Amino acid sequence: METDIAINQQTQVVLTDKSLEENAIVLTNELTWLSLIIQTRLELHFKQETPYQSIQELTPPDISDKEGSYVTFIQKHKLNFAERLLLILALVPHIQPSILDILLTKNKDYDRRYSEFGGLLIEGHLGLIPTAETAMFLIAGDVLQKRLQYHKLITQDFVPIRRGIISLSRTKGNSPLLSNIWMIANEYVEYLLTGKPYQAKYSPDFPAQRIHTKLSWEDLIVSRSTTHSLQEIRDWVTYGHTVLEELELGKRLKPGYKSLFYGPPGTGKSMAAALLGKSTDRQVYRIDLSMTVSKYIGETEKNLAKVFDQAQQHDWILFFDEADSLFGQRTQVSSANDRYGNQEIGYLLQRIEDFPGVVILASNLKDNIDDAFTRRFQSIIEFKMPGVEERYQLWKQSFAKKLPLNENADLWHISENYEISGGLMMNVVRKCTLQAVTNKENTITQQSLETAIQQELQKEGVILS
Repeated sequence: METDIAINQQTQVVLTDKSLEENAIVLTNELTWLSLIIQTRLELHFKQETPYQSIQELTPPDISDKEGSYVTFIQKHKLNFAERLLLILALVPHIQPSILDILLTKNKDYDRRYSEFGGLLIEGHLGLIPTAETAMFLIAGDVLQKRLQYHKLITQDFVPIRRGIISLSRTKGNSPLLSNIWMIANEYVEYLLTGKPYQAKYSPDFPAQRIHTKLSWEDLIVSRSTTHSLQEIRDWVTYGHTVLEELELGKRLKPGYKSLFYGPPGTGKSMAAALLGKSTDRQVYRIDLSMTVSKYIGETEKNLAKVFDQAQQHDWILFFDEADSLFGQRTQVSSANDRYGNQEIGYLLQRIEDFPGVVILASNLKDNIDDAFTRRFQSIIEFKMPGVEERYQLWKQSFAKKLPLNENADLWHISENYEISGGLMMNVVRKCTLQAVTNKENTITQQSLETAIQQELQKEGVILS
């Protein structure tokens, strides 16, 4: 997808060299301000000599004439004094952790760190990782009334918390609420520093990969009914908020949109999903369920939970390929593995049903999907094998302009005689074009094209008469 999006569909920031430089200046000033606040808070806390009666006297740096992603975030969300302080504190471990070293000071009476400072020491990082207690100490000190005043902000109301930018990960299940780590999630650091939106990377722990396309809707040759159904999904992405919020149907309708794409391989299901993302400024992440099901019980559920959580935060479109490998008819329970497998399927079905965004499941056969689940789809879209006319149009647009099909080739004859999918066509075009380049030919002959088609069909197990 050529057009990327910023955090949660915010206005995209394209950083020039000048704005990158200004972003660095802004962050430097913010860090200096934070350092002064920490020093002043400690002086006030220990009743040492200080020119300030309150940290509120330390005015935040002026950013009214500045630009960059960090400034844009502050201005867009109209962050006040406390919120700006909380934001830069959460970013410090990523850019200048030494600022927090002063909070590692030990209480000489007890030969341990001051518990009121909060913070954690974790393996692999020499500095202090701030916690919500650190944030509370800086903005409220030990004044209980102020701590109560800021408690809701620090635990749930702060914009970066609501948007998942600060994830508030718990250290242990029974630990106090303010012992949560207070740090910008790794995926948002790049955005705040350079303006580049987050793109997740495929890994065993994150079994999803972004898909995109350089093609346009005109390149997708499908039936009129399929085109109409795809437009409905685009309309929901554009106007779904209006339907649910402004028209107040959210009381009766579940958020999100679920669709089943079914049809033979190579008929455009993945391409259609990528085009939906491209045309609506949404990133599309593909999960190949045939490769995702873990041999370890519970791992599939845990790893896919990460995908759902990230997708909800970033407003991605989720595309489950080979969906019938996991969402098909449930197995009869004859062992513990069957029971746990069905539990994982049930978990995934529930997450899909509750997901507030767009979910697309792709299957070769509609009948492979459990009937109990198909009733939950808002649309079921068939991608048929292209007919003669569709194949003719696909062939016409498939060859390179600089190395076209020979003008004497009978493309209609090819379209009539070989029933193949668009995906298989591109394998043929690749083979023919490579052969022509190798042989220093200016065009692709009909004989070369037909030979390549026959080779591809034989590879697919089709017996030619």
